[in-house]
Amino acid sequence: MNEPLVFLPGMMCDARVFGPQLAALSPHYTLTVAPITGGDRIEEIASRLLDNLPRKFALAGLSMGGCVAMEILRRAPDRLTRIALMDTNALAETPQSAANYEPMIIKVRSGRLAEAVPDFLPPDNISSTYRNEIMALVQDMAENLGADTVIRQARALQRRRDQQPALRRCKIPALVLCGSEDRLTPVKRHRFMAELIPYAELKVIDGAGHLPTLEQPDATTQAILDWMKQPFVLQTPAITG
Repeated sequence: MNEPLVFLPGMMCDARVFGPQLAALSPHYTLTVAPITGGDRIEEIASRLLDNLPRKFALAGLSMGGCVAMEILRRAPDRLTRIALMDTNALAETPQSAANYEPMIIKVRSGRLAEAVPDFLPPDNISSTYRNEIMALVQDMAENLGADTVIRQARALQRRRDQQPALRRCKIPALVLCGSEDRLTPVKRHRFMAELIPYAELKVIDGAGHLPTLEQPDATTQAILDWMKQPFVLQTPAITG
């Protein structure tokens, strides 16, 4: 029987960011989209999710959802059957990059959430083909979550830890996926993550930016299907010489 698959959306996103994947995969897998809204820190969000998720599950996190997924991997590696990290970042914020969130948080706090959305996710990080439609959806998802949740998510990202040690210890099938046009979390950062994880596969989705689940849904869904079909037991590479 296939293991359940849990999706974690990005900042300012809800289940709609995985809409094409839910439609394509629901005939074959038990799917959950878990909210990443339950805390002021990545650690707190992960802890609350673990209290409610299945005993064993596959985990796919997009953007901030990937940061939460790495924290779940760090805390409870025995709970995961496989992990997919999509358009995300394993590194902690620098003091400067953390400070860059402050003007955006001030905008949200002052009632200007709509103005802050393109600051958090600059539109040029979405491929041009469906940019307007996708940015409109992101705006709607952010409004659906509300200003308080967006501020908590920004604070959690500001304070996130470096997850390189957790990735080095990963012993399950791992997919590292990103859009070729993502400038927010670029390809070179995903190549770095894939090199940290034993047995990881790096998949770059052409014609997609930061939200490949919506920009190139068929290619992204196929990459997820291939990852879900990987065997649980990974072969240790032969040592030669």
